[in-house]
Amino acid sequence: MSMSHYTNEAIDLLASMIATPSGSREENNVATLIFDWMQKRELQPSRLKNNIFAWASKYDAGKPSVMLNSHIDTVRAGEGWTHDPHLPTIQQGKLFGLGSNDAGASVVSMLAAFRACAKETLPYNLCMAITAEEEISGTNGIELLLPQLPTFDFVIVGEPTEMKAALAERGLLVLDVEVQGKTGHAARNEGENAIYKALKDIHWFETFAFPQSSELLGDLRMTVTEIHAGTQHNVVPDRCRFVVDIRLNDTYTHEKVLAIINNNITGKATPRSTRLKPSKLARNHGVRNYLQQLGIETFGSATMSDQALIAYPSMKMGPGRSERSHTPDEFIFLEEIQDGVERYVSFLNGLELSMLRLT
Repeated sequence: MSMSHYTNEAIDLLASMIATPSGSREENNVATLIFDWMQKRELQPSRLKNNIFAWASKYDAGKPSVMLNSHIDTVRAGEGWTHDPHLPTIQQGKLFGLGSNDAGASVVSMLAAFRACAKETLPYNLCMAITAEEEISGTNGIELLLPQLPTFDFVIVGEPTEMKAALAERGLLVLDVEVQGKTGHAARNEGENAIYKALKDIHWFETFAFPQSSELLGDLRMTVTEIHAGTQHNVVPDRCRFVVDIRLNDTYTHEKVLAIINNNITGKATPRSTRLKPSKLARNHGVRNYLQQLGIETFGSATMSDQALIAYPSMKMGPGRSERSHTPDEFIFLEEIQDGVERYVSFLNGLELSMLRLT
């Protein structure tokens, strides 16, 4: 089959996905749609809850393994849409619809490339994994699927990057900070005001600079995003709670950041989770040189994806633009899907065993 045939089928599939609502934890129907689509094309898919996966050829334990991965869940449609978010509409070379850009275009482009490469004899095992719950970093998506599969030497995560390669991605640490004071009557200037104590901690979060910066991600970022205190106007509050959103670079672990914070504030910082880790492809990994040979631009990504839950060497690369994600009238250019299919195929066909190792 020609590349244009694969591309046209990918566009048709994306239109069907848009017409099938698939919010996080509600991916059953779109997972069934994709599973049936793959079965009809003899791709021998397997399913684990709402995750679909397949191998391009019979798995060979003697070969290294590469995974293509993207997600089928979407955020909910917000205000401001002028198109029906679930009515696929093509205008002026654009396909409009919820999930078209994030990350439906990556799903169908990867599937098309997977089909094309399944007809080739590759020096590695190639797995296609289409997963759920990415938008909420849920536990029934890639995190559920990976332990059921063999280990991987490299993973390509499909997200809208204009087919540039994100070699690093920020992690996330959300902290609940509680500052203790002592209650008292405001009129008598009694007690120890927890809000005033918290302000000192908040100022520290605003001004403190972690010394280690990252080659691709820059400095670690901390932002206070919520605050709660007090019960009534004439009572000095004895407790103040606030929330800190921290975007880690690849030079710090969650544990190191938490230790530094608790050594510098008066309150107690408690992490909600340490699952979403920063990632970085090693500077001496063979894929870096390969990307340079192909002329693919590389960068560090400020946005998160399932890459945060993948412990294997990985990069993030897919058609579309990150700025369109989660916005009214989300769209993908049809030519971006064609370009995505061709670039994935080119990358996979030229990938050699030496490129999957450290140099």
